[in-house]
Amino acid sequence: MVVRGIGKIPATRTIVGITAAMERKNHAHYNHNDSCRLSRWTARESFQYMYARPWHKVSDFYLDLVCGGGYSSLCSLFNPEKNKSKVALEYCHGDEESNLVDVPSEKRKGRLERITFKIVLSYHGTSFDGWQKQPGLNTVQGLVEKSLGMFVDEKKFQQLKERSLPVEGCTVVAGRTDKGVTALQQVCSFYTWRKDVKSSDLKDAINAAAPGKLRVLFISEVSRVFHPNFSAKWRRYFYIFPLADSLQIQVNVNPMDNSSSKDEDDGLLQQQAEHIEDRDGSTFNKGDNCIDNVDMRMKPSRFSVDKVNQLLCQLEGRSLSYRIFARDTKTSRSSGPPTECFMFHARAAEAKLPCISKDSTEEVKVMCVELVANRFLRKMVRVLVATAIREAAAGADADALLNLMNATCRRATAPPAPPDGLCLVDVGYGDFNCQNSLIL
Repeated sequence: MVVRGIGKIPATRTIVGITAAMERKNHAHYNHNDSCRLSRWTARESFQYMYARPWHKVSDFYLDLVCGGGYSSLCSLFNPEKNKSKVALEYCHGDEESNLVDVPSEKRKGRLERITFKIVLSYHGTSFDGWQKQPGLNTVQGLVEKSLGMFVDEKKFQQLKERSLPVEGCTVVAGRTDKGVTALQQVCSFYTWRKDVKSSDLKDAINAAAPGKLRVLFISEVSRVFHPNFSAKWRRYFYIFPLADSLQIQVNVNPMDNSSSKDEDDGLLQQQAEHIEDRDGSTFNKGDNCIDNVDMRMKPSRFSVDKVNQLLCQLEGRSLSYRIFARDTKTSRSSGPPTECFMFHARAAEAKLPCISKDSTEEVKVMCVELVANRFLRKMVRVLVATAIREAAAGADADALLNLMNATCRRATAPPAPPDGLCLVDVGYGDFNCQNSLIL
């Protein structure tokens, strides 16, 4: 496959390394049987189309949100004259703990004497290796828990010392984010039995861990029964996809030609060329001359944002199994109720990112996707966005995403979109109100 009009692929997402890993496996292209099967991108083509974008501009925009205050800037992308940030913040993180049963502080004894803090964080995804703490990696959880080590109680301090473990706090998070994913209002909790700990002390300690990349929005003392994950009723994700009209994608004139480097071939085009059916049901073999003409004529290079919005709107108000859009899930969570999600809001719209860099004054045209659901599976948002773009480019029907949920193999969906465009906007603990949506 040849990609024209594309500059150097960002080094942070090296395609050659991923391709090398793909070559060690035998890949089988999913056999779609709808009328758009000839114009639908393969996994390799979709991967190239997604990653050949100016993702550094999206990363710079998210960094500015983290440093500046965030939510109001997202609102201004669609309605500059109306700032909903204050209303939204109060709506998402107001008095949700008032609905939780708790014991009055003067009657607390034993384990009930501990104090639980709710911490709302904002961090830049590209600057960290994800949320979950991992040895030798710069993770958000690792920095936060290390900063909270000075606030653990004496009993836990002695237990950690006896086990020769670092003195760190323990946090519970509303949802783990992958490497490269930004969060504007991530929610986590921390508890301690020390009565002298103040919210301002926790805030100062965390803010000093990674200035300009990790910031505490606010901290409050909540009920002991509050759980950032289990108490949450919905989560809101936002995806920004740069629209570059100059980028073109084209299939190799001869898929069996070895003139391109071996590192650029993952075998998917060969699989497709060996067995392509026309719209009447007849089969073309790899020796037929008309294969190349069909691929060259049918493969699209652009998509409609309105079409993506139309595809996503079909998911609203439904409780569906999104297992086909998940990746890297455990076997026990690959079927049944653990894969079902209720989508409150799913929309896409075109916008322009404001100029962040001093070296450039040009705004960046982007597609923004807003998804709100009671829960999300691993990599579900990124796969859903990539698949919606692929289906929109192929000209699929409005119910294409719904039909894919009946597929028997995850190869029916596109590879995950780059994590650089994904952002966890907020987590809600009250009923979701569609009027507070960013894209109406």
